Amino acid sequence: MSPLDTALSADVAAAVDAVRVAAVAESGRQADRLLDGAGEPGERDHEIAWQVLQFRIHLAIGLDPLPDLVGLRRIGITWEVIARAAGVTRQSAHERWARPVADVLDRYGTGELPGGLLSTP
Repeated sequence: MSPLDTALSADVAAAVDAVRVAAVAESGRQADRLLDGAGEPGERDHEIAWQVLQFRIHLAIGLDPLPDLVGLRRIGITWEVIARAAGVTRQSAHERWARPVADVLDRYGTGELPGGLLSTP
């Protein structure tokens, strides 16, 4: 088999997962670096800012933002803040991501999110 045939037929799933894990780990280190001196790790405001930075970094490098969005919405971050982080309008962010996020957080369609959080547009 030629190198090109190998490249075209190789199962890349494990390689993709390894690169994704490395990217997420590095994005965490970069978020730590960007927040250095801005509050204390473990404080609520610092942790929220860290998660918002993770979302921004992941969005910029093309990772699926859904896990970040679910986490942000689960802790009560508004669509306004999410929109600002994404550089779009609140309306645009809500139209783009509200349904996929709700499908995870409210998978049974009850309107009640886990942990007693209310969905806010």
